[in-house]
Amino acid sequence: MRQTQEIMTLLDRMPSTDDPDAAYVAFVDWAADRGLELYPAQDEAVLEIVTGSNLILATPTGSGKSLVAIAAHATAVAQGKRSYYTAPIKALVSEKFFALVDIFGAENVGMVTGDSSVNPDAPIICCTAEILANIALRRGPDADVDQVVMDEFHFYADPDRGWAWQVPLLILHRAQFILMSATLGDVTDLADDLSHRTKRATARVTSVERPVPLHFSYVREPTHETVDELLNTKQAPVYIVHFSQAAAMERAQALSSLRIVDRDARDRIAEEIGAFRFTTAFGKTLSRLVRGGIGVHHAGMLPKYRRLVEQLAQRGLLRVICGTDTLGVGINVPIRTVLLTALTKYDGTKMRQLTAREFHQIAGRAGRAGFDTAGTVIAEAPEHEIENAKLIAKAGDDMKKVRKVIRKKAPEGFVSWGEPSFEKLVAAEPEPLTSSMRLTAAMLINVIGRGGDVFGNVRDLVFDNHEPRARQFDLARRALGIYRTLVAAEVVEVVEGQIRLTVDLPANFALNQPLSPFALAAFDLLDPESPSWALDVISVIEATLDDPRPVLSQQEFKARGEAVAAMKAEGIEYDQRMELLEQISYPKPLGELLEQSFEVFASSQPWIRDFALRPKSVVRDMFERAMTFAEFVNFYSLGRSEGLVLRYLSDAYRTLRQTVPDDVKGEELTDLIEWLGELVRQVDSSLVDEWAELVNPHSDPDAPVVPPAPPSVLRNRRAFLVLVRNELFRRVQLAALDRPDQLVELEPDGSLDADAWGALLDAYYDDHDSIGTGASARGASMLIIEETPTVWNVRQIIDDPVGDHDWGITAEVDLAESDEQGIAVVRVTGLNRL
Repeated sequence: MRQTQEIMTLLDRMPSTDDPDAAYVAFVDWAADRGLELYPAQDEAVLEIVTGSNLILATPTGSGKSLVAIAAHATAVAQGKRSYYTAPIKALVSEKFFALVDIFGAENVGMVTGDSSVNPDAPIICCTAEILANIALRRGPDADVDQVVMDEFHFYADPDRGWAWQVPLLILHRAQFILMSATLGDVTDLADDLSHRTKRATARVTSVERPVPLHFSYVREPTHETVDELLNTKQAPVYIVHFSQAAAMERAQALSSLRIVDRDARDRIAEEIGAFRFTTAFGKTLSRLVRGGIGVHHAGMLPKYRRLVEQLAQRGLLRVICGTDTLGVGINVPIRTVLLTALTKYDGTKMRQLTAREFHQIAGRAGRAGFDTAGTVIAEAPEHEIENAKLIAKAGDDMKKVRKVIRKKAPEGFVSWGEPSFEKLVAAEPEPLTSSMRLTAAMLINVIGRGGDVFGNVRDLVFDNHEPRARQFDLARRALGIYRTLVAAEVVEVVEGQIRLTVDLPANFALNQPLSPFALAAFDLLDPESPSWALDVISVIEATLDDPRPVLSQQEFKARGEAVAAMKAEGIEYDQRMELLEQISYPKPLGELLEQSFEVFASSQPWIRDFALRPKSVVRDMFERAMTFAEFVNFYSLGRSEGLVLRYLSDAYRTLRQTVPDDVKGEELTDLIEWLGELVRQVDSSLVDEWAELVNPHSDPDAPVVPPAPPSVLRNRRAFLVLVRNELFRRVQLAALDRPDQLVELEPDGSLDADAWGALLDAYYDDHDSIGTGASARGASMLIIEETPTVWNVRQIIDDPVGDHDWGITAEVDLAESDEQGIAVVRVTGLNRL
């Protein structure tokens, strides 16, 4: 494993004793060797850490909080202590994991995110806040946690997840805490409480000057004019902030008409991109944009596309990036100017103005330490205000004309903002953090599982937290209700005054997939002799996963559209159609069976009610439609959410592998799991590439921005065979619907045109009335393969109604082209009788 000279220098120089002066000097010398001179705030923060104090570091973005965190980890590791780094999102945990590996070496850094674990016994652990919170609940103050570095600590106030930032503060009394964020507000009460609990001084390093000052302005010009001026005045890279993914993409495409970069830059971008595989419709659009110096960056993109944009931006090749406000959560995109297209956002319930914290999180991304002498933050006026400014300017100095100008009004329902709003946000301090404590059955079970004084531990959790007194009584009532439910279900019992569990908890209870125990029990309800058994197992697993809302919305939209067409054909009246449509939703295989069995399971395992069962069909739908990833995304118009689709498929693949016992899987389900894993890998192998980097790392700053191509799709024969079967079965499905035009669309350059397909289908239907598309029709026995080194000659047998099996689709599988494209490339040569 890699261990650079810098790593050796840092760990070798740090004293193994708790001598604060020696630790401070060692770290400062190490930083100097790397050409880093500590800012005053960093210097003060490091001094506080090495003396053993807690630290609340509330300094602006770009002021070097990451370097302070490195000092904390180094001090802990050198003294033989265990340090935890937490972040709010898995992507940021992963990013920090690899950054710390570069500093401390792979053997000293681990990562735990709930669905993956790497080197979990390392002295430095990167994890989500929920992981650390559950460790605290389960193991108590004696947990093997000596130091905690909590990044993006403003998530403490998040209504849904804030409990996970609070619980470690309440329980891990012997740990040293370093709480970091650019937007914390007044933390006086928090600091006092932390000192009281840990018996350590708590230092506050807050409100310091930015190393790169920001200039703020409000403009009443169209965005493309503002961007043009910023480019001409050398204030790029410009990050244009939108509050929807669709708006970000539309802006990028609108700006493509501007000359963003010159020919030399275009040539260099093309050279850097090289043979990067843009495999989806969105990817092909992104390819055109980045070649013109315009990036797109939002959470709905595939990871490989986001990484490509980030790396091109880091090399100064992208001058404009259109994205969403996700850049406020530690995303590594270098920016000189932040241009906000609005000061309002939809928060899932309503449109509202940005909070001071949200504004400063976004604005703080402007200006790069070491690159820029200043950063710029610009807010665009609302559209109607820009139009009015144009009309007034056109009237000139003639006051009569000015008075006659008919000013445009804001659209109906518009949540107003303007220059006063902007100035108020610029001047405002982030709002004080508010406690968001909650209590669930899983949390209570973890506390009971810890043993000891259970009543006292629960009482402390309920009454010794940061909530107001009235809210603490609400939590107490909630805890009592959960406790009674657990006792009634005989999950908890009281023996000689001691509260204890009647079941053994797995070591990772509440850390991994919480509904896995239910899934294991539900497998017993399925008929292993059923032709749909393997797909039914997948449906059980899918019901335990979080909902990919954009996919389900599009599935419901598509289902309702098809239903309307069918009802119109049947002559159903409008009012009745509307009533019937209300009953149509996205597909939920086994929905009724799973919901009934969930209720039965919950009667004996009541903690499971903390988690919702969500029957749905995404993996199953893709397989049953025999679609590739790109086809599925296009079919449901999910181009802006393809990253979310891939994350869901990745979670499904991982859960299938981890949850379904090997002795249950069987050949067919194993084939499906291998197919799903290969599909994910071929679409985006970013995570695979990252793990490979740990084994064969490189530190070349000039390394290509393009990640290596995913492994050959031919490498995994089992998965490739499923890809081939799917391609053939897709043609069977269209033949069953008598759709020659759509069969041609699958192979536009194929040897059969629509007339040829029509004639072949007519010949088949002269012999048989229909083509079967059920589970038996796509079985492995229905596909005959003759393999050669370059081509597979295949025959897909048709499942005719009388079972003669005397017709079939013949085709060739081009292995070389399949390897190049990462899919099974199938070309039909005929449909004929045996």
